[in-house]
Amino acid sequence: MDVWARDPAGEYTEGEFHAWFPDLVVSRSETRKVIVWKVNARKIGVMIDGKNFFATSRGELLEGLATSNVKARSQGKREIVINGRAFRWNDTALLENELEASSAARSEARSEIPAGKKDFSSGEVFPSYDPTETEAWRSLKKIFRDVRKLHLRNIFSLDPRRAEKYTHEVVLGNGEEIIADLSKNRLTDNVVEEFLRLAEETEVPRAIRMMFEGARINGTEGRAVLHTALRNFSDRPVMLDGRDVMPEIRKVRRQMKDFSEKIISGRWKGYTGKPITDIVNIGIGGSDLGPMMAAEALKPYQARPDLRVHFVSNVDGTHIAETLEGLDPETTLFIIASKQFDTQETLTNAATAKEWFLEKAGDPSFVARHFVAVSTSEERVTGFGIDTRNMFRFWDYVGGRYSLWSAVGLSVACFIGYDNYEELLRGAYDMDEHFRKAPLKENLPVLLALFGIWYNNFFGAQTYAILPYSQSLRRLPAYLQQADMESNGKTVTRDGKRVRWQTGPVIWGEPGTNGQHAFFQLIHQGTKLIPADFLLAASSHYPLGDHQDKLIANAIAQTEALMSGQTREEAYQQLLRDGKTPEEAKKLAPHKVFEGNHPTNTFLFRKLTPSVLG
Repeated sequence: MDVWARDPAGEYTEGEFHAWFPDLVVSRSETRKVIVWKVNARKIGVMIDGKNFFATSRGELLEGLATSNVKARSQGKREIVINGRAFRWNDTALLENELEASSAARSEARSEIPAGKKDFSSGEVFPSYDPTETEAWRSLKKIFRDVRKLHLRNIFSLDPRRAEKYTHEVVLGNGEEIIADLSKNRLTDNVVEEFLRLAEETEVPRAIRMMFEGARINGTEGRAVLHTALRNFSDRPVMLDGRDVMPEIRKVRRQMKDFSEKIISGRWKGYTGKPITDIVNIGIGGSDLGPMMAAEALKPYQARPDLRVHFVSNVDGTHIAETLEGLDPETTLFIIASKQFDTQETLTNAATAKEWFLEKAGDPSFVARHFVAVSTSEERVTGFGIDTRNMFRFWDYVGGRYSLWSAVGLSVACFIGYDNYEELLRGAYDMDEHFRKAPLKENLPVLLALFGIWYNNFFGAQTYAILPYSQSLRRLPAYLQQADMESNGKTVTRDGKRVRWQTGPVIWGEPGTNGQHAFFQLIHQGTKLIPADFLLAASSHYPLGDHQDKLIANAIAQTEALMSGQTREEAYQQLLRDGKTPEEAKKLAPHKVFEGNHPTNTFLFRKLTPSVLG
């Protein structure tokens, strides 16, 4: 019998499985593969056809096994074989007794797992789902045939309350608001209902809970995903392998606060006794894109007028050469951000910066006053010449694309002041709490993700545009590009099988109104469907004349034009009003047509503040 099993440690052949779990026998019924195990003292798991089902009690487990979604998988005999004995799903009493009798044997078997295999009793495993096999997906395919024919003009005319229904508001802890208008999406109420069912069928609520609780949902690396803990300001502990990670996170926050205050006040001196005037952050990927985006976005909050921040990432020598030009080694501080302190581009640039510094400073002991590190490797940091007292830690449960929220944000804290940096973290925490607690139908991150699946998988949209109508947010598209595309850049499922759906679009964008004079022509009149997000502040940090009014007017006009379009008749009449003859208008009208029906989301906020950015 060709049987395989999987757990967080990996996959098992039939021989391996029986050697390590001798008390469990797998029964195959038609195409069904069933495994039962005890995950921990309170949780029992069942794997059916490679998918995991969990329960916190035997009664809950047995109740779960009787549900229709399990039964629907096979019309034949359904049974579990434990210790050579077969039990039907409805033999609840016998099955419960057998589970209890064999639990000790299962626990003992796990203690004998060979070296290199992890004991998976410490946490649950999130199953691998194929969304295309769900009832919701099948229903969405049917609905799509009709919805694809609908124009947004008609959708709005049929539902006078649409704008109200599809507008969501998130209130941050400090009272600031972010309003999301999702009404201009090519979907109807029944589409939303089916997508919410898809989220339930694929256990999105459970996945959210597991992430916040420190489960090792990064299966390929066996790691938790806890960037949310970095911005946790509640009293709630965040447990990982039986320990609360919050004390070590708070310790690093205090270290960042102390250091940034010394830099801003001028108490931190260079080797000649002068205060620091320039900070150069050397990193790449998340160690560059995040802090650069935040520093540029929050420049109005600059803590000291003569304190500047620079970012170097590219191994092309032009980048660091142009950055160092005009800087003074006596007043320049370098922040080297590299988790293992072994990133090729970062260390190449760091070595060049050190050589540049020592050409004037001379004494290698002066490096300690001008170089600090954000890393996990004391040995490599010390080898570079950086005092470990000036090393700021972060952890392997923080993915690079999320490292802005860690000590990688040190350059931002020094630039805008720690209190403002903490407001950035608190804004992110407020959205985390919304994501963690809000029902799916009101959960903004969940809804945006589901709508993204709709366009990418059903409409065939291959790209997604981020269009901030804010010059301060000019680096936001690049930051989100990494966050989204590095996360979704996959061709296999969690259990290593080739995916049968689109995992994500190409993310790109530019600030408005620049984009209107570059690529909007193709969005409006081209043959591609390109969903887009518009971000817009009601007021500017720089209230010059009517600049902001014109910026707002452009953004609103673009979303309306993308939605409504312009018919040939409308174009013809407009040309006549512009003074064209009927013959000229008739000839030109086809070239003035744009179909509209292009989906957009609009995010509105009063002003771009640290908490709103977070």
